[in-house]
Amino acid sequence: MTGYDAVVVGSGPNGLTAAVALARAGRSVLVVEAAEAIGGGLRTEELTETGYLHDVCAAVFPLVAASPYLRTLGLERHGLRLVHPPAPLAHPLDDGGAAMLERSVAATAETLGPAGAAYRRIVAPLVRDAGPLFPEILRPPLRAPRHPLVLGRFAAGGLGPATLLGRRMPGDRAGGLIAGLAAHSMIELSRPLTGAVALMFAAAGHAYGWPIAEGGAGRVADALAGALRAAGGTIETGRPVARLADLPPARAVLFDLSPPQVAAIAGGHLPGWYRRLLGRHRRGVGVFKLDLALDGPLPWTAPECARAATVHLGGTMAEVAAAEAAVRAGRHPERPFVLLAQPSLFDGSRAPAGKHVVWAYCHVPNGSTVDMTGRIERQIERFAPGAADLIRARSSRTTADLEAANANSLGGDIGGGVADLLGVLARPLPLPDPYRTPNPRLYLCSASTPPGAGVHGMCGYHAARSALRRALR
Repeated sequence: MTGYDAVVVGSGPNGLTAAVALARAGRSVLVVEAAEAIGGGLRTEELTETGYLHDVCAAVFPLVAASPYLRTLGLERHGLRLVHPPAPLAHPLDDGGAAMLERSVAATAETLGPAGAAYRRIVAPLVRDAGPLFPEILRPPLRAPRHPLVLGRFAAGGLGPATLLGRRMPGDRAGGLIAGLAAHSMIELSRPLTGAVALMFAAAGHAYGWPIAEGGAGRVADALAGALRAAGGTIETGRPVARLADLPPARAVLFDLSPPQVAAIAGGHLPGWYRRLLGRHRRGVGVFKLDLALDGPLPWTAPECARAATVHLGGTMAEVAAAEAAVRAGRHPERPFVLLAQPSLFDGSRAPAGKHVVWAYCHVPNGSTVDMTGRIERQIERFAPGAADLIRARSSRTTADLEAANANSLGGDIGGGVADLLGVLARPLPLPDPYRTPNPRLYLCSASTPPGAGVHGMCGYHAARSALRRALR
């Protein structure tokens, strides 16, 4: 073979998903990856000590379970086993209790006190309609909806800011739960659409769970690679791409890369105005990552936190909102909002018997060089007193370390760009088909295209469909 129908540059979840969709449509596909291992953010490594398996970036997979396309691939046939903890999420508070996102809407409402009735009223219809809802919210925003009533019901609760949604559910427990869910947007909680992020993750937790991958995040990438090879696709690692001439001939090239990387590689194959637009890509906030090896499980004050693989540490709505606003303003909060995962409670393969691993990160200004280890550990100790005595080893990564490990994470931005209203509608241009470029051979398929960040593969799937409608008809 002297060429391919399609070459995909980058083997993150979107690149692999795009390749699978193209190969299953009967096209010849090659994936090229600069690193020696596939996956991008879907990797698992011994970052602290031998036998302790830490997820390098992504760790918990509500959107793998909810993805309209990934759900059709039968990834379990390629070795993926999703492990569901008893509760998807815990959000402890200083009173010694915790708001719990349970699989049941009613059980969740019971943990929220007086706000429980409002939570049921807002969230229960979204869970009931989860089947048609997730294809709607995981597609380009400027396409006509197929289920307008379902999408309208979601928009009624989610178009506004999370702070407004929190006021509809009074009390520290409901407010804290909503704030933690909304903070996955990585923008100020007073911004529009942050309510939608909170409702999306809440509905996903009830309808599909917040599972982890047995053996680590790398198993998700391995399963996608297995699906690709089963459909006839090929992967080559250790193959960096600096220009289009580095690629074999292909009818279409799809980039699972950040927009500035695409502009640099494509060069004169894209018009100057489009390259300038890609170069003005708006970076989101960065991430400081901390991995811990422990001699025992975290000693939560609220024992129900041990029922969840994911724990949000940040306190009340006001506190989480203040921390996220500080980061967007270029500051480093003393009490950052911390996303924490404790996978070894539910997957014994992650650590030696009786030992555990903890995955945690907080948001920091893009390109930050500040070491947030102490601040993250103090937040853990705040809700799990005695945790510090269990730490046997730690591994920390600054924004520069994250970018060095995955060039897509510009300045530590793991979300593919700012996810505010402009960033959602113009990702990178406000078009019904934002994946195509002015060159009919070249396509974007990274998280910098709709629907954005998250391990759902839908950026790659939609880009593949775009290429199949045009260059690969």
